[in-house]
Amino acid sequence: MELEDLKKFGIEGAKKGKLIVDISSEWCEPCKILSPLLEKFRDKGLINLIQIDLYQQPDLVTSLGITSVPTLLFFKDGKLLEKEIKIEGYIMVKNGVMIGATGELILKEIIKQM
Repeated sequence: MELEDLKKFGIEGAKKGKLIVDISSEWCEPCKILSPLLEKFRDKGLINLIQIDLYQQPDLVTSLGITSVPTLLFFKDGKLLEKEIKIEGYIMVKNGVMIGATGELILKEIIKQM
């Protein structure tokens, strides 16, 4: 998948560098923990960030097969990562997707490995 594929859902983002698409919901407690961390990394210039409420983009959620939030999509230079990112032996990101929340240190390491 490429970032270009998201245009049909009205989503556009930076085609250069690291981009995280955060699919979440207002009612999701882990999302409320994760979103400020992502915003912090965005504000530091480490990533570009697109935040999407799953109820605002039901067609996107369905087309991607998303069944849990938060779900993060990791893009580098406009393309979804096609590799696994392991932290301490555990696969955190598989084929550019991470489901669930994590802490600041692990998220920072994931961004570093993108």
